[in-house]
Amino acid sequence: MQIPRFSRNFYFLFGIFFLIWMLFIDSNDIYTQYKLNQKRKNLEDQKAYYLEKITEVKQEREELFSSKKKLEKFAREKYLMKKESEDLFIIEEEE
Repeated sequence: MQIPRFSRNFYFLFGIFFLIWMLFIDSNDIYTQYKLNQKRKNLEDQKAYYLEKITEVKQEREELFSSKKKLEKFAREKYLMKKESEDLFIIEEEE
């Protein structure tokens, strides 16, 4: 059996070794890069979600502070606040 001449070349052997090292053994191998890329995409999706939520909250805040009636309605519904002369009844429906 005869080995091809180019495969006995030092640079060819070193190049193959280097390629295998970089693709499978190194700390920055293909699998690690794939996982990091997936994590980056996930974090970018989360960032977009939270930026959208921030704009929604800012819009609601501006809406609430624009009118005293809306602010009072929000406080009554969300935090169950009441005036001193009022009684508060909470009705929960059973399933």
